[in-house]
Amino acid sequence: MNSLYFLLVVIAAVIIYSVFTYFYQKRIVKTVTEEDFRSGYRKAQLIDVREPNEFEGGHILGARNIPMSQMRMRMKEIRSDMPVYLYCQSGMRSARAAQFLHRKGYKDLTQLQGGFKKWSGKVKAKK
Repeated sequence: MNSLYFLLVVIAAVIIYSVFTYFYQKRIVKTVTEEDFRSGYRKAQLIDVREPNEFEGGHILGARNIPMSQMRMRMKEIRSDMPVYLYCQSGMRSARAAQFLHRKGYKDLTQLQGGFKKWSGKVKAKK
């Protein structure tokens, strides 16, 4: 019986954490469709948070590559007084990058819904 209560408490804790994270994420970063992303990223800093080999395989035209793994060291390359548009392959790393930047004082954060794999616009790739 005690193990059942323990299991229920753990499941409840996971659900509460997931709900909290979901609403926290919605508050700090705007997740927009490709159309809205395309209309705004030219007036902002476009950051690809994927690793360099993913970036070289293809990226949105005009994007800078600042991998999530290097974000702490390269954060000074991102201006805090301008909007920041983030994307990764599917949206998970860009969400973590947005959380990190928000904690460091960045306010105008936007990410691409579905990530690069859902992008149908112009792409640049190394040959």
